[in-house]
Amino acid sequence: MPERALDTSSGETLADSAYARLRRDIIAGVRAPGERLRIERLKAIYGIGPTPLREAMQKLAQDGLVISEGNRGFTVAPLDAAEFHDLNLARTVIEKEALRLSIERGDNLWEARVVAAAHIMGKEDAILSEAPDALPDTWEGANAELHAALVSACGSNWILKIRTDLHDLCERYRRASVYQKIGTRDLQAEHSAIVEAALARDADKACALIGAHFALTEKLLAPEDTTLKQVDQPTA
Repeated sequence: MPERALDTSSGETLADSAYARLRRDIIAGVRAPGERLRIERLKAIYGIGPTPLREAMQKLAQDGLVISEGNRGFTVAPLDAAEFHDLNLARTVIEKEALRLSIERGDNLWEARVVAAAHIMGKEDAILSEAPDALPDTWEGANAELHAALVSACGSNWILKIRTDLHDLCERYRRASVYQKIGTRDLQAEHSAIVEAALARDADKACALIGAHFALTEKLLAPEDTTLKQVDQPTA
């Protein structure tokens, strides 16, 4: 198959497929911070040729997930607490505005989506409270859906796109952080309070709670160090 051929199962190019798969693995920590991305090894792992892989890594470099080292190739970007602070600041600003707009514009379908997501989140939070040292991917998925549901009625595709990109970049830090302190939080209470305020159409309270929620995550992840190291389990 030519390297620029379409993936017939999805209609995307091989470069698009390589980008999506590498991006997912970098965010999830499968490709570790600082890992040298050698083309020959990636060909064997992903079953994709060198040209689409290079195109994908150039795009990932633009996202800040990969560092291009010229003739030396590509490396997964390291983790840095100062960058996470900056990402979290930007994410909080965008998330608050999207939430405020959703509360203002949300209809019954928005409320139904939030209620459904909150129900699943509550179950996952309850499971997590019983085993705080083993955060499953199902919790991460439920958490992502709850926050996406809360802002889904904002009415701006651009805000949602920027917000999703920031969420994904922050997820990389949550999953890779050495500070495993999720058990010190009552996440079920935090999430419930945010949902309750949103459904009550109290935008000021909901935005304040979201800000505190994100700030606490940052504080628990990297209270002092300027760098973060990879671990096997994700965090809040």
